[in-house]
Amino acid sequence: MNIDNLKADLKERLTKGRYEHTLRVTDTAAELAVNFHESVENATIAALFHDYCKCDSLEEMKQTIKTSSELPDLLLSFHHELWHGPVASVRIEENYAITDQEIKDAIYFHTTGRADMTKLDKIIFIADYIEPFRNFPGVEEVRETAKTDLTKACYQAAKNTVRFLMERDNTVYPDSIHAYNDLNQHIFGGIKK
Repeated sequence: MNIDNLKADLKERLTKGRYEHTLRVTDTAAELAVNFHESVENATIAALFHDYCKCDSLEEMKQTIKTSSELPDLLLSFHHELWHGPVASVRIEENYAITDQEIKDAIYFHTTGRADMTKLDKIIFIADYIEPFRNFPGVEEVRETAKTDLTKACYQAAKNTVRFLMERDNTVYPDSIHAYNDLNQHIFGGIKK
C-alpha cells in the first residue's frame, strides 16, 4: 500500500485541521510502534485511517451503521462522536480493500477502547490521545507514561475519559467501561477492598 497515495486521498477528504491531526497521530503511532515492537506499517495504516470518516455527514454514518452487519445498532444510542471509528473500519474495506482485522479493529476502537485490546489497538488509542497538539488536563501524565508502559498509559487515558464523561453526566459507551475494567485488572490485579 502506497502511503503517499493514501495521504493524498486523505488530504482531499478531510479538513485541513483534521488532516494535520491525522499526520500527527500517524507520527506518534509510528514512534510507539517502534518503542513497543509492533508493525510500523500496520500502525501507520491504522493511524492514517482512524479519522477517515470524521468529516462525513451524520446521515451517511448513520446509514452505514444501519446497513452494515459489522456494526451494532447500539452505536446509534450514543453520541455521534463515537460513530466515525466503527464506520471507517467498514469503509476502508469497501474503498481500499483493507481486510486485516487487527488494523480494522484498531480503527474501530480508537475512541472507546475495549476489553482485551491488542498492542495495535493500544497504540492507536494512545497516539490519538497524546498527539503533540492535544492539550487538556492529564495528557502530559499519559504522554510520559506512554514512553515506557503502553498498558498503563491506556489505563490512565481510559480513566480520564470515563471520569470526564461522568462528571458531565454523559453516557459512557459499554466498550469504554470494559476497556477501563480490563486495563485496571491488568495493572492492579482485580478487585480491591
